[in-house]
Amino acid sequence: MKKIVFMACALALIGCKEKAKHDYAIITGNITNKLPNDLTINSYDQSFSEALDISADGTFSDTLSTDLASYILYDGKNPVFLHIEPGYELNIDYNAIDFENSLVISGTGAEASNYLTEKRKQEQQFFGNAQATYSLNEADYKAKLQSMKKEQLSFLKDYKNIPENFAEKEKRNIHYTYLRLLSIYEAAHRQFSGNPSFTVSGDFLNELDDLDYGNTEDFKFSNHYKFLVTNHYKQKADSISVTNSAANDLTYLNMVAKIENETIKNGLLFDYAQMSLPRASNPDVIYKFFTEHSTNKKNNSIIEEKYKKLTALDVGKPSPEFEDYKNYNGGTTSLNDLKGKYVYIDVWATWCGPCIRQIPALKDIEKKYHGKNIEFVSISIDKASDFEKWKTMVKEKDLKGVQLFADKDWSSSFVKDYGIQGIPRFILLDPDGNIVNTNAPRPTDPSLVDLLNGLDI
Repeated sequence: MKKIVFMACALALIGCKEKAKHDYAIITGNITNKLPNDLTINSYDQSFSEALDISADGTFSDTLSTDLASYILYDGKNPVFLHIEPGYELNIDYNAIDFENSLVISGTGAEASNYLTEKRKQEQQFFGNAQATYSLNEADYKAKLQSMKKEQLSFLKDYKNIPENFAEKEKRNIHYTYLRLLSIYEAAHRQFSGNPSFTVSGDFLNELDDLDYGNTEDFKFSNHYKFLVTNHYKQKADSISVTNSAANDLTYLNMVAKIENETIKNGLLFDYAQMSLPRASNPDVIYKFFTEHSTNKKNNSIIEEKYKKLTALDVGKPSPEFEDYKNYNGGTTSLNDLKGKYVYIDVWATWCGPCIRQIPALKDIEKKYHGKNIEFVSISIDKASDFEKWKTMVKEKDLKGVQLFADKDWSSSFVKDYGIQGIPRFILLDPDGNIVNTNAPRPTDPSLVDLLNGLDI
């Protein structure tokens, strides 16, 4: 009996010394002076976002899947870039009003995340002002990127205590960052230099010629590599289909479905479905194609749930509601208050250029249908900290209709229920609060007048 007890104790001690590494990561932390926004954990490409529970004293704790290696913890203003692997236990502490000087990441595996924090600071300082950098000529722009790449590789080499496996992948990621910035130069230079006809020289992108677009490890680790792979197949689709965007999308999907690498194929299909389903005029087609070709069970479950939510937004179904949104004219307004009339909803923000460009046409539409059985409602999803900025813009631009301020910007339940991932977004409801169009024509689109004229307004 004593021998059995001794053996049990010995095994217990071994178990303590050789603790099994769990296949998930844990994050805990404390945020002082927390901002009045949700604390969210997000993927780098924004295909995933989830609010975390945070207590009144600013403490939080969550378990993360290691299907993704990189996450961003975000409080509405301050991003914390995290690298996780199975068994990591990270603790994140900072003061929200002095983020840069107070951020401390500690715990098992913290070295990689601390490296990412320092690297981001260095990258922002080196890259400089976007207007100035993207306006550089080809030679100077490429020279700047090459110098930045050299600095980053040197910084990585000298950084202490980074896991060797992480360092090897990060070395390649730095190269992919360089290639990505090369690939977007033409479009960015057109925008920032004011030269819409600019085209890069024939050999400017030669360094992309020999890139391997089938590297599973880098696809999972590097968002920059993932961008390059996605862009590669989109450009191939563009060259094949020049008729219209719908045909182009179908060409892209068929191309992706034929990729032999299951991880990359499933990843690209998932990303496309995530982004396209909420905006699609016929989500059934996208969902059917996705389910026929995706072999990743977890991805399939996520898209199925998204699809079910979208089908709940079919024409004639009751609209998701909002309650007690602050009204520019005073008090609060809920969707139920607007029943009895058609409701044309504009989801926008003061920082959104395309939204602001719709304002003149929206004011014209409002004037055209003034006094008729329709209410024009604009819902701002600006952050709470920009409330006064919103009020100022409403006044300065003499915005008409019902001007409302959402309760939790992008995290507002109304925004989430409609799956809104980009703005401006326009929604049309009937007098009973039922859906007429979840993605209604914009004010600048002549078909909006045809749509409204076809209704009993």
